[in-house]
Amino acid sequence: MGRIRTVGLVVKRDRPRAVRLARRMVAHLRRRRVAVLLDAEARLPGAPARPKAALAREADLIVVLGGDGTLLSIARRTHGRVPILGVNMGELGFLTEVTEAEAMAMLSRVLRGEFELDRRLAIGGVLERRGRVVRRFRALNDVVITNGARARIVAFSVEVDGLPFSAYRADGMIVATPTGSTGYSLSVGGPIVEPTVQVLLLSPISPHTLSNRPVVLRPDAVVRLVIAAGHQDAVLTIDGQEAEPLQGGDAIVVRRDRNPVTLVRSPDRTYYDVLRSKLGWGGR
Repeated sequence: MGRIRTVGLVVKRDRPRAVRLARRMVAHLRRRRVAVLLDAEARLPGAPARPKAALAREADLIVVLGGDGTLLSIARRTHGRVPILGVNMGELGFLTEVTEAEAMAMLSRVLRGEFELDRRLAIGGVLERRGRVVRRFRALNDVVITNGARARIVAFSVEVDGLPFSAYRADGMIVATPTGSTGYSLSVGGPIVEPTVQVLLLSPISPHTLSNRPVVLRPDAVVRLVIAAGHQDAVLTIDGQEAEPLQGGDAIVVRRDRNPVTLVRSPDRTYYDVLRSKLGWGGR
């Protein structure tokens, strides 16, 4: 990574502390003669605004002031080109490891080139309907099929690399990355996977057959999920933020994306520190 000339700021606008910190960062970056771009959704004055997709193209570094959800909203759009520094404005996050108190010092370190990067496996895929691709998507955490408003059981089949894997009657299925292993997948009994490990996870949601257990697949596996014919009440969700209604016969194909998501690593804590903090390990 070369010299940082442009920094993009993604700010959770309903957090006053995040807005105040953003203003401090804008002033600090201008003193350093670094250009600043603001996420248009933040609606903050003081620097040019860009949609998230444009921010990901034009910035050399993206700083996220919010939580893990705020970071996910930009991570899907970076395509591995630009590193992301996540600053958590509440409790410590799995993705936003840097605390508010550490943020200014960490930003200065990054501008000096004193940082390390984590390259996180991302997944991408397509939604096919009647043989045509109707949507493409990318995720850092997970791709999820769930039942819809009527909470009916979802019937679907799964193939891996074109070979039959299993048929399911369940509340849904999660295809997760190692980064997403501490999210929705964990809540349904999936394993915690260190984020540098390269695997894909299949975690069924409340399956009607007890032998349907979470499965760890190699990273190059291609997973194809097909909704049973006639089913009309299922939803595809990307990183818990983007949703698409599904129809009977729809196929969702998921595989490792060729571009990982690049995160700036906090030098002040390890992944295990974050696990202990978030999951309460070692407490009495």
